[in-house]
Amino acid sequence: METPPPWLAAIAYATRQHRHHLRRDGKTPYVSHVVRVMMVTRDVFGCEDEVALLAAVLHDTIEDTPTDFDDIDRRFGAEVARCVATLTKNMLLREADREVDYDRRLGEGPWQARLVKLADVYDNLVDSVSSGLSTKRQERAVARAQRAIEIARGDADEHGCVARAIEHVEAIVASHEPQMS
Repeated sequence: METPPPWLAAIAYATRQHRHHLRRDGKTPYVSHVVRVMMVTRDVFGCEDEVALLAAVLHDTIEDTPTDFDDIDRRFGAEVARCVATLTKNMLLREADREVDYDRRLGEGPWQARLVKLADVYDNLVDSVSSGLSTKRQERAVARAQRAIEIARGDADEHGCVARAIEHVEAIVASHEPQMS
């Protein structure tokens, strides 16, 4: 009997954890975002790294659900848990301090976390066009994408999928610029 890929278990887990959450449009189940982030990581950026794929699906579970580090560690391993924790903002800090702390931890964390962040901002930019977000929200999404690119740039030489991710995110950022003017 063939063993199913671990990301299937991660999708099932994320679906249960995010079961009552919706995207900003108030209609779309939130879990669609985390599945798309995994698909962008794998299919657009060309990454097959298991830690990256699992972290992509689980990237918002600690931040947005009752899930904690230990839950992820028990179910998916310490490496995945560290990656998800790196992608989790410290909501105990004021927003300005939170963003500085998040960028610092993302820069110091595993390369897979930076790749997942690129997939996250890529999906958010794609979604911002289809959901008709305000110009101000699109500008914030572009600024987040630009920060993610800068933080991940050092990984591009060692990890081809990060180089591809940066190219894709830069292209989608460029495609947003005329719409925001």
